[in-house]
Amino acid sequence: MPAPEILRSRLERAAAAAADAGFDALFVTPGSDLRYLIGAVGGSFERLTCLVLPVSGKPTLVVPKLELPGYENVLVDELGVQAVTWVDGENPAALAAGLLTSPARVAVSDFTPALHVLGLRDALSGVEQQLAGPVIRELRMRKDAGEIDSLRQAGAAIDRVHARMGEFLRAGRTENEVAADISAAIVEEGHAVAEFVIVGSGPNGASPHHGSSDRVIEQGDVVVIDIGGPVAEGYNSDSTRTYAIGTPRDEDVARTYAVLQEAQQAAVDAVRPGVTAQDIDRAARKVIDDAGLGEYFIHRTGHGIGLDVHEEPYIVEGNDLPLEPGMAFSVEPGIYQPGRWGARIEDIVVVTADGVESLNNRPHELVVLGE
Repeated sequence: MPAPEILRSRLERAAAAAADAGFDALFVTPGSDLRYLIGAVGGSFERLTCLVLPVSGKPTLVVPKLELPGYENVLVDELGVQAVTWVDGENPAALAAGLLTSPARVAVSDFTPALHVLGLRDALSGVEQQLAGPVIRELRMRKDAGEIDSLRQAGAAIDRVHARMGEFLRAGRTENEVAADISAAIVEEGHAVAEFVIVGSGPNGASPHHGSSDRVIEQGDVVVIDIGGPVAEGYNSDSTRTYAIGTPRDEDVARTYAVLQEAQQAAVDAVRPGVTAQDIDRAARKVIDDAGLGEYFIHRTGHGIGLDVHEEPYIVEGNDLPLEPGMAFSVEPGIYQPGRWGARIEDIVVVTADGVESLNNRPHELVVLGE
């Protein structure tokens, strides 16, 4: 958990950002936003837990009395946050709303369950309600030194898993068998859990979010391995490498993969303060388009990463957000040949004061196994 002074600063900056956006308060329910602000880990349930963060005044954590022990490690007193409990039969939305005096406009965290959104709407009848995401993401996009260090640890841990791929990936095994071994290795190498494991062999590699299946991996297959998960502090890894089981059966693999490797490097090289998110997407896309393969690059070049695997900033055409030091995101162009094979190369990078730092350092070449 971050030090109390860091969390206090985040709460203060979130309140100031809410005021600048014209809100009277933020309502933040369990999830990554609440973890970012007060260090609380956990999800939403049918009973409302909510941090009420006014633009002035003391923040209050509204929490079911039976769940209060789960928040004892949150250092509520040290953060200047008061806890208010409720029991079954009481109206927690009304309790949360009653903590504010004549609010006109409030913001609710983006992934609040509809059950609680509608309850707060009823309790705050006549009060304008918007999403809190645009406020909180302005803080979360710019990682501090501690967050970047956690991302470095996550990146190094997932690199160690990719370095072991020869233990798992070979002809005759199913994708599901390989995925199970990779999941175990992700935890063995320092993650809290394996958040996702994609093993896309042969034609399945042409589906960017394939997952894994009972398909038996064959000699000559190209295999996309996209893996990641959180370390103890909650910050995530996400790295993709593409492998071949012996010599690829398709003659166009070498040429196409060389284009992909050039595109990924061009995008990483373009990262520096002041360029826009869409500039990075364009750098990768230009290489692939110039090679006549643009129709096979079917997704954005990247996404932000932190307490969520996918968060701001998104590296996509139309996002003219200038990059700033501390922003962390993936650079992951892919080329997908429907019904045949696919390939993707993905690194997590951080914008530095004068350029870029890559948090993944495994080779980018097509790795041939089983020869």
